[in-house]
Amino acid sequence: MNFRTIGDLDVRGKRVLVREDLNVPMNDGAVADYTRIDAALPTLRALRERGARIIVMSHLGRPDGKADPKYSLRPVAAALAERLGFAVAFAPDCIGTAAQSAANALRDGDILVLENVRFHAGEEQNDPAFVSELASLGDLYVNDAFGTAHRAHASTEGLAHRLPNAAGLLMEAELRALAALIDHPPHPFVCVIGGSKVRDKVGVFMHLLDRVDAFCIGGGMANTFLAAQGIDVGSSLKDDDLAPAKQILAAARAKGVALHVPVDAVVSDAFDADAHAHIVAIDAVSANMILDIGPKTAQAYAAVIAAAKTIVFNGPMGVYEKAPYRRGTQVVGEAIAASTRHGATSVVGGGDAAAAAHMLGFAGGMTHVSTGGGATLEFLEGAVLPGVAALQQPPVHA
Repeated sequence: MNFRTIGDLDVRGKRVLVREDLNVPMNDGAVADYTRIDAALPTLRALRERGARIIVMSHLGRPDGKADPKYSLRPVAAALAERLGFAVAFAPDCIGTAAQSAANALRDGDILVLENVRFHAGEEQNDPAFVSELASLGDLYVNDAFGTAHRAHASTEGLAHRLPNAAGLLMEAELRALAALIDHPPHPFVCVIGGSKVRDKVGVFMHLLDRVDAFCIGGGMANTFLAAQGIDVGSSLKDDDLAPAKQILAAARAKGVALHVPVDAVVSDAFDADAHAHIVAIDAVSANMILDIGPKTAQAYAAVIAAAKTIVFNGPMGVYEKAPYRRGTQVVGEAIAASTRHGATSVVGGGDAAAAAHMLGFAGGMTHVSTGGGATLEFLEGAVLPGVAALQQPPVHA
C-alpha cells in the first residue's frame, strides 16, 4: 500500500480536518467505554505538537441524517478533553456558520470537535455539496478512522479527493499490521476464528486459505462445521444452510490446510440455564446447546497456537460474556499471548474478538488489537476499503 502519513504533511498553522472513529458506547449521556477515544489520542497529540489547528469529525450512532440530541458528540468532546488534559472546543454543527466561525477561531495547537456528521444526510450519501462544505473548513485532511474505512461516506472517502491527505497514526498502524498478515506472514500461520455464523465469514476463510496453515474454529460457527460433517449438535446455534461450510471444508482439504473443530464442548439445556452447564464429548451433545469449546479442545488449540509464528484471533470461542462459557476464549487468548512473548506476531481482528480480549485481560499481550469491526473483516476478505483507497490517490485539488 502506498499512502501518505502525517509526517509527510506540513501542518503548522494549517487547519487539519481529522476523521476519527469516536462512535463510543454511551450510558445515560456519558461515555461508557474510552477505547476508541484513547485510540485517537496519539494522532491528535502528534498534530498538536506540530502546531496544527485540529478539527475533529466523527459520527455517533445512527441518527438517520437528522439532528438528534441522543447522538450528540458534545459529551464525547468533553471526554476527549479529559483524556487529553486540555480544553477542546465544540461546534454545534459540522457545517455552516457555527462550524466555520469555530474553525476560523482556532490557533496553533487548538482542537475543535464538530457535531455528529451523520446529522446530515449528505454524510452517508457522500454528497458532493456536503463534501464541499466540510472541505471549506480545512486546509488538509487526515483519516484516522480505520473502523469506518469500509464506508464511502463524505468524511471517510469524499474529503480525500478534495484536500491534501494522509493516514493518521492509528490508520497507519492498522494498515501495516493487517497488510503484514496478507503479504508475507511468517509461518506457521494460524487463524483462530469464532463468531456466530459461517456465512458471515466465508470471504475470510476463502481469502486466508491460500495463506494460513491452520484454522482453529469455535463459537457458533463451529457448530455449523460439525453439522456439515454429520455430527449432531442438538439445539445449538448453527447456519441452516450447510453448503458454505462444506465448501470451506473441501477447499481446506484440497489445499492441505488443517481445519480444527471441537472434540468436546461446554453445553447446557438452555441459554440462560448457567447452573446446568457441563462438559460433554462432541458426539454426546444430545438435545443440549453448545455454548463454549471444551477443555480438551482448548488445550489442543493452545498447542497449535504455541507452534505458530503468525496468529489472527478473529472471534471468541464461546459466549464469553457469561462466566460458565468463557474458559475456552480465555485459554486460547492466553496461549496467543504466550506465543507472542516468544516472538510470534498476533493480531486481534476487532469487533467481538477485541471486546473479548479486553474483557478477559489478554489484549495487552497481543502485537496489535484492531479497532475495526466490519472494516477489519472486509480487509481480511481482500475487499478494497473506500476510505483507504482514497488515501492512495492524489486529491483532486491538491
